[in-house]
Amino acid sequence: MAPANDTSSQDDATAASGGEAVTAALQTENALLRSEITALMARIAELERRLGLNSSNSGKPPSSDGLKKPARVSSLRQPSGKKTGGQKGHPGETLRRTETPDVTIDHYPRACATCGAALTAKMTTDHVARQIFDLPEPQPLIVTEHRAHRCCCAACGTQTRAAFPEGVSAPVQYGRRVGAFVLYLLHYQLLPEKRLAELMAHLFGINLVTATIARISQDCAQRFQSFADAVRDHVAAAPVKHMDETGFRIGGKTQWLHIASTVLLTFYRVSPRRGSLLAHVTGIVVHDHWKPYYTLKGVLHALCNAHHLRELKALVEIEKEDWARKMQGLLRRACHATNLARERGVALRPGLIALIERRYDTILTEGFVFHEAQPTLISAEVKARRRGRPPRRVGHNLLLRLSIRKQDVLRFLVDPLVPFTNNLAERDGRMMKLRQKISGGFRSEDGAKEFGVIRSVLSTARKQGWDVLNALTSEPERLIADLRVV
Repeated sequence: MAPANDTSSQDDATAASGGEAVTAALQTENALLRSEITALMARIAELERRLGLNSSNSGKPPSSDGLKKPARVSSLRQPSGKKTGGQKGHPGETLRRTETPDVTIDHYPRACATCGAALTAKMTTDHVARQIFDLPEPQPLIVTEHRAHRCCCAACGTQTRAAFPEGVSAPVQYGRRVGAFVLYLLHYQLLPEKRLAELMAHLFGINLVTATIARISQDCAQRFQSFADAVRDHVAAAPVKHMDETGFRIGGKTQWLHIASTVLLTFYRVSPRRGSLLAHVTGIVVHDHWKPYYTLKGVLHALCNAHHLRELKALVEIEKEDWARKMQGLLRRACHATNLARERGVALRPGLIALIERRYDTILTEGFVFHEAQPTLISAEVKARRRGRPPRRVGHNLLLRLSIRKQDVLRFLVDPLVPFTNNLAERDGRMMKLRQKISGGFRSEDGAKEFGVIRSVLSTARKQGWDVLNALTSEPERLIADLRVV
């Protein structure tokens, strides 16, 4: 029989080993719980960031803000110091009298205001004139009949009929001015086809069906295809061009509308692939850092700083990162200085450019130091994947872009032709999205391509300062010859 103290020692050892096992299990469970809490906190931060994004601090469109749109109390633009409203020298749009009125109506007093004696037109001494500008009464359509006569040759007796002018192809048809007005309302003012037909009936007594409207659009697109091709080639060869792309619903599927434009030209192109880029591009391409643009060969790049300002604003408002506030202020001041220099017709001073670049590098260094001090991000997705590089915070990714693409970000400082933003291409694409919202997309790819050709004509005509309706009735060859490209 073992001594009592030996039994007691064994029990103590068993209890000790059991306690160590429980402690180890609790420690393992505690570590697991901490890991899960860290991942959940990261997930909460990500979701809170998504809730904090809107059109003012991200690339989200204003329509996504909904009814709870935040009040706009600030702008991404640097204050100019000028008073609001029209500036000195602005021509204005005040209605002014004309010296050649179409109709003149004379009014004479019938009797003297003092004695009551009769007055006549021959007694007039002067007059005061007031003019009313109004629309003319709707007129019936002007019908022009073309007669192709057949003549008999006196020498051989052969019967020869005259040819009709180009474009006169049917026994009865609408003229180019009617077609131009339909195209203007359909593709420029973006009226739906049924409402357009109602307008033409109410104002002009022209009864159109949607099939006729579609045929007018098809004929116009075919006629101006050569013009759109010429605009495409001019844009590709321009010293600076803006590029953007946006989703386009065609036949119930998402395709892509590609925009390439300059201050004087706009070219639209529809493609099923987002990565289908314009060919034979040279010069400088301004874009929003979509990576496929960097596959273009033989070009320089300039990045849209409006995108950077929105991303920096989100980092200031949501993550409270101080380096982002400093970078935001620097970019705004750099833009303001560049605009002032351009208004004066001079280049930005090299010393000022060097100062901005040094400050830019200092802010980047401060941002990298801040993010290197942050704990590593852990999420459920990363734990499941366990391969690839560790995830980076949004601010860290932006810092890397601003560092690697520094020359592209600041190209507007050294080249006066390069703008601060890519807003030109975004404005050229905005109305195309509105067309999709109004009509819900296109039934066929052919219809979308026709729309792209006609909008290329309309947008370019507006930039060139042409009368839009006259451009739609003109010959494409004449318009190509009149194009200003710089």
